[in-house]
Amino acid sequence: MTIWFSADTHYFHTNIIKYTNRPFRYYDEMNEALIANWNGCVRDDDHIYFLGDFSLGNPDCSKAIVCRLKGKKYWILGNHDHRPVVKKISQYFEWVKDVYLLTVQDRPQNQLIWLSHYAHFTWPHKDYGSWHLFGHSHGMLRTLSNSFGMKALDVGVDCWDYQPVSYELIKEKMATIKEEKY
Repeated sequence: MTIWFSADTHYFHTNIIKYTNRPFRYYDEMNEALIANWNGCVRDDDHIYFLGDFSLGNPDCSKAIVCRLKGKKYWILGNHDHRPVVKKISQYFEWVKDVYLLTVQDRPQNQLIWLSHYAHFTWPHKDYGSWHLFGHSHGMLRTLSNSFGMKALDVGVDCWDYQPVSYELIKEKMATIKEEKY
């Protein structure tokens, strides 16, 4: 079983292609590429934490997408996750929350990870080794970790070649960050 993270797919959102310079002409093309990329990484028994802004489509179209995605899915809500869509598709997620402090069983010790749609400058257990994963910024805050010495990372699809990113890859990335203590 692999643990994955992702955010900001924005299924059915035509303008996100322009706003973030995504390499797609139409949202149909984007949707199919994002689904293929997700399913190319995630297996049915994997866990995937999705950190907001799933779909701007109508509830039925959004349901058709989520039903095609592999993995045990967990959803942190984002600013574009509107009530009708959330109501229609939440049953396809193990849980739906605003934020969450995840504990990953790891060696030599467990890893705490603060999950939020939004980037934070501080979070629970920050000064004791916890990490922070977020979306929302579409790569505009990629330097948060390096500039401020924070173990924080944007897991949005715009930062990871339009696919989910594994816990193991995030762990490697976090190991390269020299954390600043305040």
